Amino acid sequence: MSGPSLKREDSHSSIHEAALNEAKELKDLFRQCLENEKREKALQVAEVVIEHWEMRTLKHAEAEEEGLYQEMVRENPGLKRLVIQLTRDHDLMRRIVDRMKDRLLSGKVDEGMTVHMEALILVDEIHNEDEMNKLLKAVQTKMVKYGS
Repeated sequence: MSGPSLKREDSHSSIHEAALNEAKELKDLFRQCLENEKREKALQVAEVVIEHWEMRTLKHAEAEEEGLYQEMVRENPGLKRLVIQLTRDHDLMRRIVDRMKDRLLSGKVDEGMTVHMEALILVDEIHNEDEMNKLLKAVQTKMVKYGS
C-alpha cells in the first residue's frame, strides 16, 4: 500500500519537483567543474549525482512501483498500459544511472557524463508530466466522482 502523499497530486508533484531541481543544480555544478578543469571535483560531483538519482528519484520510483502503481491498477484496470509505460520510464532511468556508474568507474568523467545527466532529467520531466496529468488525474477524478 502506498502512502497517501503519493496519491495527492500537489504533494506528489512537490516530491518530483524538489528532486528534479536538485538534479539540475548538480548537473550545472558538474558542468562548471568540467569547464574549470577541476577533474577531482568533477569526480566527486559525479558520485553525488549518481547517489542523488539512486536515493531520491529511483527510491521514489521503487515505492511507486511497489505500492501506488499496483493499487491504481487494482482500482482501475484500464490504467495498466499507462503503469507499464511509467515503469518503463523508471527502468530507463535505472539503466542511464548504471551507464553513468560504468563511466565513473572507467574514469570517463567528461561531457558524455553531462549528456547522461541531461537524458535523465528529460526522461524524468516527461515521466512526471505523464504521472501528474494521466495517472493522478485519474485518481482525483475517481475521488470526486465517488465522494472520497
